[in-house]
Amino acid sequence: MQTVWSRKEGNTLEGSNRKEERINGEVLFKGRILCLERDVVRLPNGLESSREVVRHSGAVGIVALQDQQVLLVRQYRYAIAQETLEIPAGKLDLNETPEACAQRELREETGYRGTLEPISTFYTTPGFTDEVIHLFLARDLVWDPLDPDDDEFIGVEKVPWDEAVLQAQRSEFNDAKTLLGILLVKELLG
Repeated sequence: MQTVWSRKEGNTLEGSNRKEERINGEVLFKGRILCLERDVVRLPNGLESSREVVRHSGAVGIVALQDQQVLLVRQYRYAIAQETLEIPAGKLDLNETPEACAQRELREETGYRGTLEPISTFYTTPGFTDEVIHLFLARDLVWDPLDPDDDEFIGVEKVPWDEAVLQAQRSEFNDAKTLLGILLVKELLG
C-alpha cells in the first residue's frame, strides 16, 4: 500500500516504524469498570507527547435469534442520558472467557442461553481506549434465566429479524455494537 497523502510534509514515515514508545506514566483514576492512565511517549520522529488511555477489561455483545426474531434489551444509559435498544451485552469479569461472559450476559439480560458462535472481535475506539468487544451469534435458545445485576433495569423486546436488519441499515440504532452485530450476522446468514 502506498501513502498518498500526509497532513504534514515529512510525517508519512513510509516503510518505517510508526510505533510509539512508552517512557513513563501514571494512573489518574481507577474505578469499577475502567482505569484512566496518562503516559508520556516517544514518537517515531524522536519527539515526546502524552497519551490518555482508558483501560477496560473488554466486553461481549450477543445477537440472539429465536423464531426469526432478535432479542434486544431496552435500558437507560446514564452516560448519554437516554434509553437505548441494544443487543444483550456486558463486561468481562476477571479471568472470564468471552464465551462464558456471553452466555452469562445472555441469561442475565434475556433469560435465555443458547449455542454461541463467535462473529467478530473489534476495538471500540482505539484512539483512546483498549476496550475490545467480542460479538457472538446465539441460536437454539432455551429458557434458563439468571438473576439480573442489582443495578440493571432492563426490558426485553423481540423484534422481527428483517425489521431489525432494516433498522440497522438505516442507522436507527444508536449503539455501534448493535449496528455491527446485526449487519455482520445478516451477511453470515445471507
